[in-house]
Amino acid sequence: MPGEMQGPAPHERMRPEGRRNSQGIRIDPEAEVTHQPRQAVLSALVKHEPGVLAEVSGLFSRRQFNIESLTVGSTVDGKVARMTIVIEEPEPGVQQAKKQLEKLVPTISVMELEPEAVRRELALVKVNAAKPDDVNAVAEMFDGNAVDVTTDAVTYEVTGSQQKIEAAIDAFQQFDVLEVVRTGTAALERGGDTLDNDD
Repeated sequence: MPGEMQGPAPHERMRPEGRRNSQGIRIDPEAEVTHQPRQAVLSALVKHEPGVLAEVSGLFSRRQFNIESLTVGSTVDGKVARMTIVIEEPEPGVQQAKKQLEKLVPTISVMELEPEAVRRELALVKVNAAKPDDVNAVAEMFDGNAVDVTTDAVTYEVTGSQQKIEAAIDAFQQFDVLEVVRTGTAALERGGDTLDNDD
């Protein structure tokens, strides 16, 4: 008929594949992709001055980054401190955390450590001393050192990787673990690689 638009009938028209949302709009599969969280260890050199730790922790809190652990201590330069921050975030979050940390005035340099970096954690584990010989045998398996002994409890110091610390705590559970304190991860790159200003 004159005036009608030419083209295929509605049932003959091509329809884009893929899912649609509740409004009928097609969802772009690539835009819908979600990044799986991963653990990242950020090593930052910062000015060793009051308020820096609060500033860094406040930044991570405001941005709602998921912090697994945060340790800080002085370096060979008394004016510089090193922060080791372990976060669990999707890849975009890891990159954003690094960028935001670099923008802070007290920050000197930031880098993400490689998976093979040297990582250590210290834990103090207080265990019921009802079976001292058995408890000590477990401690020896994990190179644990007794740092406090009383008639009713023994406190062991265990140092190593996060996996070793967790395995030791699990092994001590059979004797009734009374308290646990963990320092969080301290880490350095292997070999001669260093952050700027950390000579």
